[in-house]
Amino acid sequence: MSTVDAQLDRAFEPVAKAIESGRIPGGVLGVIDRHGNRAVRAIGHAQIIPVHRPMEKDTWFDLASLTKVLFTTPRILALAEAGHIDLDDPLTSVLPDFRQYNPDNWERKVTFRQCLGHQTPFPAVFPIYTYGRDADLLRAFVLQHQWEAGPSVYSDINFILLGLALERLDGQTIRDFDAGPGFAWSAAPGRSAATELDTWRHRVLVGEVHDDNCSALAGAGHAGLFGTADAVLDFASERLADSGADALIRMPLSARRTHGWERPYEGWSGGEFCSSDTIGHTGFTGTGLWIDFARGHAWTLLTNRIHPTRHFDSGIIQLRRAVGDLINKH
Repeated sequence: MSTVDAQLDRAFEPVAKAIESGRIPGGVLGVIDRHGNRAVRAIGHAQIIPVHRPMEKDTWFDLASLTKVLFTTPRILALAEAGHIDLDDPLTSVLPDFRQYNPDNWERKVTFRQCLGHQTPFPAVFPIYTYGRDADLLRAFVLQHQWEAGPSVYSDINFILLGLALERLDGQTIRDFDAGPGFAWSAAPGRSAATELDTWRHRVLVGEVHDDNCSALAGAGHAGLFGTADAVLDFASERLADSGADALIRMPLSARRTHGWERPYEGWSGGEFCSSDTIGHTGFTGTGLWIDFARGHAWTLLTNRIHPTRHFDSGIIQLRRAVGDLINKH
């Protein structure tokens, strides 16, 4: 048995227990090493209402905030490497109209690097979608709203703004971008893991983005990417194969964050036993990816933990940590 098979075997047990106990409908767990060896296994259901469909290894998932690290971060860093932007320049170097009616405000001083590391005063959450369904109007709202400053917290606003910068530089909306190898901005319902019975859109969401702000904006830099476990592992494999590439995603910006990603801290989602040279990120729908450069492996846990509702304790925090601990068990 290969190392990745052994890792998957032991880490799959808490996933199976979560399914059996009814905490989550289904999931796919995958492990890969820097040599390209991989193991992927699926369990449970991709959908339980209004129909039952089994989870498959090639089920497509709404990756939610993994969009931040799989799509937006690489493109922002590539622009910086090519000299098209300076990470320490303010966003106004690309978005000169950002808060244009009050030029002496804190928003106009926010930099690309601060957004990547969630080191800004933007609020943690904000219901942009409640201001209408006109995507162009909502983009203008994001740029002109007087944001209330608070402590630096993880905020989708950071990556919504980075997404707007990408759109401005490329002259097209996010959903017109190539989503990347193996990824897309939607997926066929019959091949997708269902998310929530949405009270705003009045239907079970399958193959369309769950995040309400992303939906109302018709694409954004913080959410909206779809992919399979293999696609996520392919992304991780590229980083493991050339650990010198994308060096900034491994460079600490704070005790908990690098450029775009999280790094290990007490109680983090990757568990207690990964190396200090590990990065990871999670998504609200129940997704996650972790890459341990020192040990030379990565793992992804994709679940539909908010199906049919987010208002239930799925135990996803404990499940992610348990999987990470077993992946890294010596």
